[in-house]
Amino acid sequence: MLVSGKKMAVSGLLMALSVVMIILSGVLDFNTLFFLAAAAFCVGIIVREYDLKTGIIFFGGTLLLGFLLAPQKLYCITFAMMGAYVLFVEGLWRFLGKHQNMKKPKLVFAAGKFVIFNIMYVPALFLFPKLLFAGEISDKVLLFFLLGGQIALFLFDKAYEYFLIRMWGNWRGKFFGRG
Repeated sequence: MLVSGKKMAVSGLLMALSVVMIILSGVLDFNTLFFLAAAAFCVGIIVREYDLKTGIIFFGGTLLLGFLLAPQKLYCITFAMMGAYVLFVEGLWRFLGKHQNMKKPKLVFAAGKFVIFNIMYVPALFLFPKLLFAGEISDKVLLFFLLGGQIALFLFDKAYEYFLIRMWGNWRGKFFGRG
C-alpha cells in the first residue's frame, strides 16, 4: 500500500477540518447546514485531487470520526447524506468523462444529480418521518418538504460547484504547489 506523504498529510488535515466542522454544526446551531455542507465539500476536494477510491476512504474515516466525536449524531446522518451525494455526483462526473460520445452530457449530468438526490431524499422523507418530526404529518407538509428538498438540492449543488471551481481553484496551489 503505497501512499505518498503529501497525499496522507493533506487528506489527514482535511479530515480533521471536516470532523471539526461536523462537531461545530452541533455546537453552533445557527450554522448547522453551512458546517455540514463545508465538511461534505472536503470529500469532493479529495475526490477531485486524487481519485474516487481515496474519496470513499476519506468519507468513511470522516464519518466514523464524526459519529465518535460529534455531540449531535443526527447531524452525522445529514453529513453522510451530503457526503454520499458528493461521492455519487463525482462518480457520475468521472463516468461521463470516460464516455465522451454520449449525447447531451450536461443534461445527463443534471438529470443524474436530480436522480441521485431523490433516491436518497425521498425514502428518508417517507420512510423515516418519525425520526425527523413529532406527531402526524399531513400530505401537504410532506409535499412542502419534498419541494423544499429540491430547492435545497439546487442551492447545495450551486454552492458545491462554486466552492470547487472558484474557491478551491484559488487555494489548491497553496496546498499542492500547483495551480
